[in-house]
This record gives sequence, structure tokens and C-alpha cells, in this order.
Amino acid sequence: MASSTFNWQSFFIRLVFALLLVFLSYNPSGYSFYHWAKEALLGESLTITPPLAMTAVVLAIGWTVYIRATLRSLGTLGLVLAFSFFAIIVWWLVDLGLLGVDSISVMTYMILFLFSAILATGMSWSHIRRRMSGQADVDEVDE
Repeated sequence: MASSTFNWQSFFIRLVFALLLVFLSYNPSGYSFYHWAKEALLGESLTITPPLAMTAVVLAIGWTVYIRATLRSLGTLGLVLAFSFFAIIVWWLVDLGLLGVDSISVMTYMILFLFSAILATGMSWSHIRRRMSGQADVDEVDE
């Protein structure tokens, strides 16, 4: 049974898993599933190995869980607001001079981090809304 308490630690655990999911799937460093699969599929020989296939399935499971939860808890309007909120944070950091837009790599890392933050927010939103409003979300009811 899920714990009924939700705090900052709960959110940060979801954020860490979202960061792992996003950055293991793709990152500009060249060490990601995307680069591994690209090399295996487009390299000199087609070499799909069991570790590559298992990693693909595990990442697909992670993406499915996070995306379904985010879509169900935030909805379309919530996603638009979340993307707007985090995009304004990036804009603000650029405006303050804390984030340079001249480096594509830095901007890519920032976008990946913000995408992770949106996924973590989506995974946490039902808990956050319940804490703020006292209303619980129920997707399935046992008969």
C-alpha cells in the first residue's frame, strides 16, 4: 500500500528517477541508450544484444509509467502550465546571465533537466493537489 504522506523527499525521489530515465535515454555526452542503440543499429554490423534489448524494455516501462501518470494527473492544461512555468525559469536564468544560450550542449542539459522536472511534477501532482486542497484523485474503483 502506498504511503499517505508526501513531502519534499518524496518529490526528490521521483525527480531522481525522472532524471535517470531522461538522461539514460538521451544526453549530449554520447553515453546514453540513444547513442548505444544508434551504434548497434547503424554501425558496421547490426548487433542487437540481450543487454541492449533489456535496456530498451526497461526504459520503455519507465517512460510508460511516467508519461501515463503525468498525462493523467496534469492533463492538457496542466502540461501547458508546467511547460510554461519551467520555460519561464529558463528564460529568467538566461535573462539574469546565469545561463548562456551560446552553448547548445548546456541548453540541451537544461531542457532535459526541465523535462525531468515536469515528469516528476506529473508523478507527484495528485499528492500535491491532495495536500493543498484536501481532495483525492481516484482513477480506479474496486467493486
